[in-house]
Amino acid sequence: MNTLETDISFLKGVGPKRAELLNKELGIFTCGDLLQQYPHRYIDKTQFHKVSTLHQESGEVQLRGILRRLLPVGEGRKKRLTGRFRDDTGAIDLVWFSGVNFLQKQLEVGKEYVIYGRVNAFRDKLSLPHPEMELANPDKIKEAASFAPVYPSTEKLNTKGLDARNRRRIMAALLEKIKPEDISENLPAYIVKKFKFPSRYEAMRAIHFPKSEEQLQQVRNRLKFEELFFLQLRLLQIRRRRDAIKGFNFEQVGDQFMHFFNHKLPFQLTGAQKRVLREIRRDLGKGIQMNRLLQGDVGSGKTIVGLMSMLLAIDNGFQACLMAPTEILAQQHYKSISEYLEGMNLNVGFLSGSVKGKKRKVLLEALKNGEINILIGTHALLEPPVVFQNLGLAITDEQHRFGVAQRAKLWKKSNPYPPHVLVMTATPIPRTLAMTLYGDLDVSVIDELPPGRKAIQTLHKTENNRLRVIGFMRQEIAKGRQVYVVFPLIEESETLDLQNLEDGYESLHREFPRPDYQISVVHGRMKSADKDFEMQRFVEGKTQIMVATTVIEVGVNVPNASVMVIENTERFGLSQLHQLRGRVGRGAEQSFCILMSSFKLSKEGKERIQTMVRTNNGFDIAEADLRLRGPGNIEGTQQSGILNFRIADLAQDGQILQTAREIAARILDDDPKFERPEHHPVKWYLDKHGKKLRGWSRIS
Repeated sequence: MNTLETDISFLKGVGPKRAELLNKELGIFTCGDLLQQYPHRYIDKTQFHKVSTLHQESGEVQLRGILRRLLPVGEGRKKRLTGRFRDDTGAIDLVWFSGVNFLQKQLEVGKEYVIYGRVNAFRDKLSLPHPEMELANPDKIKEAASFAPVYPSTEKLNTKGLDARNRRRIMAALLEKIKPEDISENLPAYIVKKFKFPSRYEAMRAIHFPKSEEQLQQVRNRLKFEELFFLQLRLLQIRRRRDAIKGFNFEQVGDQFMHFFNHKLPFQLTGAQKRVLREIRRDLGKGIQMNRLLQGDVGSGKTIVGLMSMLLAIDNGFQACLMAPTEILAQQHYKSISEYLEGMNLNVGFLSGSVKGKKRKVLLEALKNGEINILIGTHALLEPPVVFQNLGLAITDEQHRFGVAQRAKLWKKSNPYPPHVLVMTATPIPRTLAMTLYGDLDVSVIDELPPGRKAIQTLHKTENNRLRVIGFMRQEIAKGRQVYVVFPLIEESETLDLQNLEDGYESLHREFPRPDYQISVVHGRMKSADKDFEMQRFVEGKTQIMVATTVIEVGVNVPNASVMVIENTERFGLSQLHQLRGRVGRGAEQSFCILMSSFKLSKEGKERIQTMVRTNNGFDIAEADLRLRGPGNIEGTQQSGILNFRIADLAQDGQILQTAREIAARILDDDPKFERPEHHPVKWYLDKHGKKLRGWSRIS
């Protein structure tokens, strides 16, 4: 049996109890799992510091010297062990708060030690709390002089003897057992040679105990490439299989499309909208199923492109549907599309959970008979009783809010082929992320705003400007405009000292008293019906101020709202701030986004706010967000499961990703079944690990 397939409990230093913990805490079951749990950082143990050079900013240091004193201090729970450590330049105190009795027996006064720990300063006196201690025999010093790995851990693991030091020992024991034949090569030899990669066996060993910074960089590049290469290979395989799925052929651009284009368009299409429409038309005429992602910033005109795509379906004798994640967003699409198509003799239907009884029955009958050309609604569209006569195009808005199983139901709504699928999102996704999340999709981007839209002015204000901000809100309301005020929390949180929504609502009432002013309030804990009622009051202009949590970030369209005040801005991510800002600036008037924050801001908090003030471009913001927070936190990507990389980092490895994708595409063009001898390692690896690679996000 291959060593890597052995149960972790049989490894020296683990045993059944620790194995159970590793199973639960980190999902490590076999020696192979353990080997692929790469260090997340390294301690440089190649350098020795001198006591005289230490200061409170020194961080983690390694020293060599004599343990001069060892004394227990205090009683019971407060008992601690103190030591005095000296080298040829000076002395420093050591202190341990746990394991006092054990350490007292282990450590020997007068002996030479190599110690490692983080410098701590208390009342201007330096000490090393809980240092690692090794007797300084020559072999130990040679072994210590390396880059020591630090592994992802949890509180439980640390308290049960699986701390950084013991994890290193266990890993060293595993590497002693592993032979070259246990770790087969999975990349073609010509790739390994071209990029001067170490072998897979060398890389797997050296990633844990690199001998130098240079070697670490080489093995990291190898393992990052490998991870991204197999990801892209799978996505491209799926895409090629999908490209073989037959679809309805929309051959003609007919009367409805041309009439709308020539007589009904409310404004001239931007260059980006025209380009995207050409891409969609090309897809719809190929006779294979379209799967296209349409990315466009808030207000960039995605709805018009979606509508014109639906008119192409109608011109070719098909029905179309548009599915939105919330009732209020679906209602908005229904209202705007009905207005656009007024006088065109087309039937637009609306379906959500709230459409019941006779009304629902009549609607479903008309849909089945083909009397309804376009159906707009929530995920109620997916229910079995909803039967189309001939669905040709399905559009989903804000795709990441629909699960894979839900989207699959749309496929079954048409025969003999699945409908064409267009997915719209207002969450700009950086290129590297789009290639990973949606690598099996064709991606279109609308990257310019319609003419006449004024850029939103974004300002950063702190608490001492509060009265001015209130005054500015009054001025805008006096002009007949409306204001959003958004809070990060619903109620008092003991851990976060934030001005929360409930306090904010009270203080706004003091500044904007009834009956002169009316205030709506909306948050995530309200019932849907209450939320919709409050939203509707604001949409109809019955209230001047909407106090809300982030539930309003997607899709609410109130052209009359010109001011967005965001409280405790530092608590929001960049993508979220950008989505919130997009709620204003939808009318012809100048709109403002005011970012309120405390004086104290972290470096990252400052950078987020500066980015918001500097640019309105969603793609610039998404790139900055990826850099600051990493891919797992970008709106809509958390549940994809694809982003739990072992070693690759999309914020930094865009170039490696691009190269991996190009090579994967070339191999699939030349040798799609990996029949050539040089591609056998790839085939072996996919056959062995393909199942693990299949959990990636599918779009339709």
